[in-house]
Amino acid sequence: MEIIKDQYFEGERPLYARHGLRIERVTIGPGESSLKEGSDIEATDCEFNGKYPFWECRDFTVRNCIFREGARAALWYSEGCKMYDTLVEAPKMFRRIKDVYLENVKLPNAQETFWDCKDVELKDVEADKGDYLFMHTSDIKIDGFRLKGNYSFQYAKDVVIRNAEMDTKDAFWEAENVTVYDSRINGEYLGWYSKNLRLVNCKIAGTQPLCYCENLVLENCVFEEDADLAFEYSDVEASIIGPVTSVKNPRTGRINADSYGEIILDGNIKAPADCEIRTWSDPDTDLSQQPQIVEY
Repeated sequence: MEIIKDQYFEGERPLYARHGLRIERVTIGPGESSLKEGSDIEATDCEFNGKYPFWECRDFTVRNCIFREGARAALWYSEGCKMYDTLVEAPKMFRRIKDVYLENVKLPNAQETFWDCKDVELKDVEADKGDYLFMHTSDIKIDGFRLKGNYSFQYAKDVVIRNAEMDTKDAFWEAENVTVYDSRINGEYLGWYSKNLRLVNCKIAGTQPLCYCENLVLENCVFEEDADLAFEYSDVEASIIGPVTSVKNPRTGRINADSYGEIILDGNIKAPADCEIRTWSDPDTDLSQQPQIVEY
């Protein structure tokens, strides 16, 4: 393997199409496509400032590096990326990449990141300003995740998330086959138009969550006070610990909770309009058969 240490490169394609290359304490200055079309590359303790360094690359590992803001769109159209202990200040990272693993990575400027990717695994990752994170991405596994940014996981498919704290409006919009464990999700309009969304031991905050859902499942979840007007037009099976501020026009299924501040069933409810709404203390009484608005 060729080894390059303690050097500085800039300009157009300074290390283009290298194969079997290790760079250590290398700085990539202004320019474009520094390592494009390479394979079997290791980068350790390096700093990237130029655009598009890892385009069309195969089987590369990045450790303890920094991608400055000038290195925007640094990793596109590639396959087989492993990244550890790295700071990514640049936006629009990871597009059309397959087989990606990140561990202990911070992305403080993460907007429009992880678009159209496949086979993505994250462990102990933090993302800030992460608007439109994971758009159209599939086969995602995440454990230990902190996100601030709206419109995350739109149109994503086949996703498993564990131990996450997500502040994100419109999360999982039209997503499919998503399971979230042991997490808190804060943001209005959670999960609208999703299919096969499952939330287990999760805390949910934000207005109008989980509407227009198909095959929605909640297991041992908690709704915070502002999570009101939930489940409108959804097909839902929900097991909720504690109170729910309000439920509005669920389409079908069953909801169990300790209590409900308000149950709204009006003339706009959609067929089959047969969702059972019950309390743990009185499981034999279906509150959906009471008057249209029930208050406790």
